[in-house]
Amino acid sequence: MNNIILCGFMGSGKTVVGRELAKIMGRRFVDTDELVEKKQGIPIKAIFEAYGEDRFRDLEHEVCAETAKLKNCIISTGGGAVTFDRNVEALKRGGKIVFLDTDFETICERIGTSTNRPLFQDREKAKALFDERQEKYARAADMSVDGNMSARKTALTISQMMK
Repeated sequence: MNNIILCGFMGSGKTVVGRELAKIMGRRFVDTDELVEKKQGIPIKAIFEAYGEDRFRDLEHEVCAETAKLKNCIISTGGGAVTFDRNVEALKRGGKIVFLDTDFETICERIGTSTNRPLFQDREKAKALFDERQEKYARAADMSVDGNMSARKTALTISQMMK
């Protein structure tokens, strides 16, 4: 079976839904952000601060190419991963991309005042980035699902879509 790859803006629920979907479908869960952190040995925020976004994006691409080779996994991608064609091409070789289409207001509620998201420190800039990325997520995805539902309901919906 092919991988199911979740994409969407930060806070859209990719990791939480991904873990739930993996349980429902009896598959392994893989988070590309966690793999980037493991590969570099420091948190993403520290990668941005020490090396800049370009270095992070190169690491992210390496991880996307590696995870695409896995089988039967649920893969959660970083919020910007599928905004780059090279990552979309790599990921599609390994499975179907599902866009968690989540409202910005819902995302703000989920993220709250977290300081762990370098690109979400300024809400106005985050909203502009959200608006810019929506079309890219939709274009990259093989299918979309309402990400405003609970993680369980979203995961169940994706599970049904994949049957």
